[in-house]
Amino acid sequence: MARILLIEDSPTETAVMVQLLERNGHQVSTAGSAEDGISTCKREKPDLVLMDVILPGMNGFQATRALSRDSETSHIPVVIVSTKGLETDRVWGMRQGAKDYITKPPRESELVARINALIGH
Repeated sequence: MARILLIEDSPTETAVMVQLLERNGHQVSTAGSAEDGISTCKREKPDLVLMDVILPGMNGFQATRALSRDSETSHIPVVIVSTKGLETDRVWGMRQGAKDYITKPPRESELVARINALIGH
């Protein structure tokens, strides 16, 4: 079981993802904006962060960069989960410090496999 922080502003998307992750044995906390997500990440030190790109205020790329460059949170893998499916988006996300990039909607088996690979399960 991993503690996962989901940073997603859509209540529907959040509900679907939380259900999927909990069904696979993970404990999930959520944040509706990048700024809230960064402070929650520093406070709770989750095992992994799932990051949306299109967020109110700071976007997911900026938040990923902030988390990956902060000594308090740089060890926590960030996986971007976004509707932005272009190769340039994926490359940019990885350049910001993301460990993986998955386009929405993710297939459950693929998402779980990638999470497990990153947290060593």
